[in-house]
Amino acid sequence: MIAASTSSGGTAPSRREVTVLGTAAQSPTASRNQNGYVLRWDAETILFDPGEGTQRQMLLARVSAASITRICITHFHGDHCLGLPGVVQRRSMDRNPRPIDVHYPAAGHAYLERLLRATIWDEDSLEVRLHATDDGDSFALGEHSRLVARALDHTVPTLGWCVDEGPRRHFDPLRLANLHIEGPAVGRLQRQGWIEHGDTRVAIDDVSTMVEGQRFAFVMDTRPCVAACELAQRADLLLIESTYLRPEAALAAPRGHLTVDDAARIANEAGARRVVLSHFSDRYVDLAPFGEEAGRLLDDYVVATDLAVVPVPSP
Repeated sequence: MIAASTSSGGTAPSRREVTVLGTAAQSPTASRNQNGYVLRWDAETILFDPGEGTQRQMLLARVSAASITRICITHFHGDHCLGLPGVVQRRSMDRNPRPIDVHYPAAGHAYLERLLRATIWDEDSLEVRLHATDDGDSFALGEHSRLVARALDHTVPTLGWCVDEGPRRHFDPLRLANLHIEGPAVGRLQRQGWIEHGDTRVAIDDVSTMVEGQRFAFVMDTRPCVAACELAQRADLLLIESTYLRPEAALAAPRGHLTVDDAARIANEAGARRVVLSHFSDRYVDLAPFGEEAGRLLDDYVVATDLAVVPVPSP
């Protein structure tokens, strides 16, 4: 088990990390807010499943509303979306010219419209771009990454999400140095795939290799299903619900949820590297048993707590 740090605002965030705003399933508790998770991924700051109280949790976690570029909603049960109106309206107050993209299950469009128009606010001050999303839809995130949606198996239409970075070329500094290739020559090599260097023709494959990109997966409110495993496939960081402990396993499937055992088995089957467990039923005050059960099946895992910050492992 790894320990997650707590957001303090005192140091700059790593390039790619998740800030946990809330870990409670359905109802908040005295120590756990409803859902909310912020993924920092290069130029993107993506808010997943903003439950009630998200704005306040963002303040405590030092996550600026102005930094949010996208919001992804898995489904329209209240603990996964009731914070949306407040976050969007708060963004509108910043007079920030940057638009915000909202991705959500297409089948729940009517609920999305009601949430955005739940109160009076200046809709001219913020461009909200709506993406009614179906199973398999994907969206470009910059040059190298994509946001992908898959349909999960809950009691209502639900999407899981992953952020998938394509393969990247990695130049070997030692090989470049040995051939005395530097500066603009590296740029030419990258653009055309080869350069004439002195009496030698150097191909890009002589001084670089392709490395697999990083992958983040978000699996929330589902029974075990193929799509959950596919989203989690090769994930460097998998954030997954584990609503129940093993003794309450009989409650999980009828309610469309996972136990911690289910979550761990999905992670292992998919080859996920680091697993963040969250979305705990309010019947549990002490979360230590989640760590005990997870530790039987997982090596690198976090039992999430509110305001924890978990880095995406390096490739």
